[in-house]
Amino acid sequence: MVIGTPHHPGDTVVHAPVHALACSTSALFRLQEAGKYMSETVEDTAVVIVGAGVAGLTLGNFLLRNGIGCVVLEKRSREYVERRQRAGTIDSRGVRMFRAWGLEEVVESFGAPDESISFRMDGEEFTNDLFNNEDGDFDDMVFCPQQVLVRNLTDAFLRDGGDLRYESVGISLEDIDGAQPRVRYQDATGATRVVNCDYLAGCDGYHGVSRESIPADALTRYSYDYGYAWLSILADVTPDPAGMAIHSRGLAGIIPRGTTASRLYLQCAPDDTLEQWPDERVWSELEARFGIPVATGPVLHKQILPLRSVVYSPMSHGRLYLLGDAAHIVPPMSAKGINLALHDAEVFARAVIARIQKDDPALLTGYSETCLRHVWNYQAYAAWITELMHNAGDASYEGEFRKQTARAELERQFTSPTANRLFSEFAAGVN
Repeated sequence: MVIGTPHHPGDTVVHAPVHALACSTSALFRLQEAGKYMSETVEDTAVVIVGAGVAGLTLGNFLLRNGIGCVVLEKRSREYVERRQRAGTIDSRGVRMFRAWGLEEVVESFGAPDESISFRMDGEEFTNDLFNNEDGDFDDMVFCPQQVLVRNLTDAFLRDGGDLRYESVGISLEDIDGAQPRVRYQDATGATRVVNCDYLAGCDGYHGVSRESIPADALTRYSYDYGYAWLSILADVTPDPAGMAIHSRGLAGIIPRGTTASRLYLQCAPDDTLEQWPDERVWSELEARFGIPVATGPVLHKQILPLRSVVYSPMSHGRLYLLGDAAHIVPPMSAKGINLALHDAEVFARAVIARIQKDDPALLTGYSETCLRHVWNYQAYAAWITELMHNAGDASYEGEFRKQTARAELERQFTSPTANRLFSEFAAGVN
């Protein structure tokens, strides 16, 4: 046991008054016993990753497989994290990325998008295929519940000896501008722990502590509210029909989550409440917007999601780097939230590996610029596809003129190979 400083990894530091050193042995023992809950276990690692979601665990696996020490801190329990329901589609770029890093196992159990997924307008199905796959862009895309991907990433990380600490509460990031930042938290036993590190990866989402640790005047927030929301429903029901429906009553979607579960979406007003959407209304509204009977079943979960886009710039401050939702949010219509997080994780992993193994800081220096260039490209796509799909149906937001121009543009996507080519690149994540 060490009283005061300096300290070494694993030392327990007891913050005792200086005069306690002159106390008798018995008095010092009593003082130590009384202060044991203020003790700190101090450790060192290369990277502390805050958040055990898709971005954090992908990054952790990449670093671990390249011999870079890291600790992943997660405030929730493992059970909570692995049962947290999130929709997800991993585009072809993301699947190929996992394969390139030797982690194909985390996505191999997922199914490819069903070719029967359809688009309907006013109850009529489009006869042409929206997804142009002449170049094989969609060959590797998979549908996946995010919690299953998280579970697979967790299993791989722990199997390979990764350090993952659940129920880490009261996380605070300190000295992020210094040469060696540190993270202080309480573990599951209530003991205070400190981890010194070279770099911090903030992967704890939009409401996490990471971005909040950056001075407000050091970040610029760009945001856009679309003016409508989605009622998102998880249902234990076969996805039939599977697809998207454009209707004057609003947009609707039935997306597979396996063979016997579906994620359902209904466009609604942002101030709607769940009480306004009993199960009976959900099923009747889906049927009205699709224009054909839909399969029904038990509703497991419902929530209202206001549609918005958010970007924080820069995506780093000092030795703290933001990844995923901590730095940016896209509307779910684009299906790009998970894929932007995966891109951030790969860029940061390559940057840290280059810095530590080759003493090359260039990729770390350019991390924010590299990621933001990609983020803004896909924010543009997300805004375009979101407004196009919604304006083509419900005219109450943008008017009848925008409705008709949106429908003309949608028709062009289905009939013009040139127009469809760009859409396909974005949807597959290869643009």
